[in-house]
Amino acid sequence: MSESLAENPMVWVVVQTKDGVEQFVGQHSKEADITFIPFFGEKEDAQNGMSLLKRDKGSRFEVQAIRFHELAGDAAQHGFLLFRTDADGVVLEKIDPHTFV
Repeated sequence: MSESLAENPMVWVVVQTKDGVEQFVGQHSKEADITFIPFFGEKEDAQNGMSLLKRDKGSRFEVQAIRFHELAGDAAQHGFLLFRTDADGVVLEKIDPHTFV
């Protein structure tokens, strides 16, 4: 478990809005057959990384800040892993959100 995440910092995620409903932009790896939510440590990284994510057409996308534990709780509830990602889409850390709930 990452010590800095245990302190419940603000992290940055991409959120999509469709028909007035907001949700985190998740991704699916066909090779590993897993679903995950990428998150970023810095707003600029999230803005740059957003263009690399597969997104649904017809939705509006924006970068938003959220407390890590809130993100982990939502990810755990919906069966997603969390991937700490850099601006280039490189996965820096794979996290099981259940360890923070």
